[in-house]
Amino acid sequence: MNTSYQIEQIKKLKHTVTRFMMVYKFALDEMETKIEILQQEFQMLHDYNPIEHTKSRLKSPESIMKKLLRKGCDITLPSIRSHIKDIAGLRITCSFLSDIYRVSDLLCGQSDLTVLEIKDYIRNPKPNGYQSLHVLLEVPVFMSDRQERVCVEVQIRTIAMDFWASLEHKIFYKYNQSVPARLLQELKAAADSAAALDRQMERLHKEIGEIKEERHEEAGEEGKRIMINNQQFTIPAPLLALLEDGKE
Repeated sequence: MNTSYQIEQIKKLKHTVTRFMMVYKFALDEMETKIEILQQEFQMLHDYNPIEHTKSRLKSPESIMKKLLRKGCDITLPSIRSHIKDIAGLRITCSFLSDIYRVSDLLCGQSDLTVLEIKDYIRNPKPNGYQSLHVLLEVPVFMSDRQERVCVEVQIRTIAMDFWASLEHKIFYKYNQSVPARLLQELKAAADSAAALDRQMERLHKEIGEIKEERHEEAGEEGKRIMINNQQFTIPAPLLALLEDGKE
């Protein structure tokens, strides 16, 4: 086998792998745009943003191969598509428990997305205490010559859940997956404490929301103004009258 043929084969392989990974990257871009729109919509309509921050991750080809081998699957691109569902990952961190399910419902309700699977580790935590809502979504990606349906794993959790999961991962990495039983018990206790904190903050959030709603009803003039892109606009009286007539 001559050198020029080997170089050509490497180029073809590189092109194939790049093209394969590219669609997953574009699927993440599409999801991040959707999240950005939801954030702005909530901020404008409700003066509140249920999403604290997001983080996307594209699995490396090396990690994909290792996972494929652990699963004992064929080393082909169709096999990867079929068996590795978390190549593209998006983590959404919310302030409160109710925000998790609100964001999930909004994403799952979008007509161009297909819900493949939902795993609720909040209502049913893992034995180690891990909590999060995992949603597998199929995202359409429009290329120059074709359309592809790409799987994206979305993890939605609170700040407390994310903090616990991050520290748990660091501890396991430090001990090379062999964590002493005593520390495992403490990690589980910490997860229970984080869950209790989430429930308490959810109650406070609900009560503060009710107080805010009452104050809005009392402040008549406040309801006549809207804020869009940091610009404040006053709603004209005829338009307010028209809206009021529409309620009858």
